[in-house]
Formats: sequence, structure tokens, C-alpha cells
Amino acid sequence: MARYEAMFPTELIKQFEEVYDNTFEMMGNMTKAGAQIVYKNVQANMSKSFKSVRSLNKGLTLTRVYRTPSDDGVNCKVGFYGYDTTKRTKQYPDGVPIPLIALAREYGTSSGESKKPFFRKSFKKAQIEEAMKKVQEKYLPKE
Repeated sequence: MARYEAMFPTELIKQFEEVYDNTFEMMGNMTKAGAQIVYKNVQANMSKSFKSVRSLNKGLTLTRVYRTPSDDGVNCKVGFYGYDTTKRTKQYPDGVPIPLIALAREYGTSSGESKKPFFRKSFKKAQIEEAMKKVQEKYLPKE
């Protein structure tokens, strides 16, 4: 029976261990950098689609980086949360939900408001990948 024994340099093993130990931190920072690009793009595109963006800016939020329990993925969300208290109606006595306002503008409504996409246009793959690669370079040195 043939036997094969390989010896890795200890420096290489240490590099692998260091990369493994910093994986969640690196992926979290990469995800957050990509989400920040989307956040800035959404803010810029909102002013093109809405007359007043003050209440929407209040509701636009970037969540913390977290792990999903189902697949152990690393996520960071950009979304609209809360209520626009300046617009109270009979149906919404606490104020109109900000996500509802954003969805109505993004996809249009059945009552005739035409769609003016601003959120979907904010996901520019090249910009997001560039920001994520910059963060990755901090953790993985090129040699």
C-alpha cells in the first residue's frame, strides 16, 4: 500500500487560520460596505422621484450586520421603517407607513399613480463590488 505524507509550511497554515478566524468580520464589513453604497444611491434617487424626502429620509435605515439562522449567511439590509406622522388618515391614525409610500412610488398604484422606480435603480453591481473588494483587500493581503 502506497503512503504519501505532505508537510505544509507553518507560515501558510497560520495564514489559513487567520483568514478563517476573521471570516465573519470580513464578510460583515464587506456586506456593510455594499449596503452603504446602496443607501447613498437610494438617498440620491429619492430626490428625483419625490417632491419632499424629509419623512422618507427619516424612515430609510441601514440595519446592523447579522447572521441568518437558516443558512448561516451574513446580511445587512437597507429598507424603510416607521410612519410618516405628518400624513394621518382615517385608515392610518398613527401616520401612513413609510414602506407603503415607497412601494407606491416604486411600483405604482391601482388608483393611477404611475411607477417611478428609485430603489431598484440604486443597486449598481459594479459600485457595490468595488466597495466590497476594497474591504476584502484589508483582510487578504496580496503577495
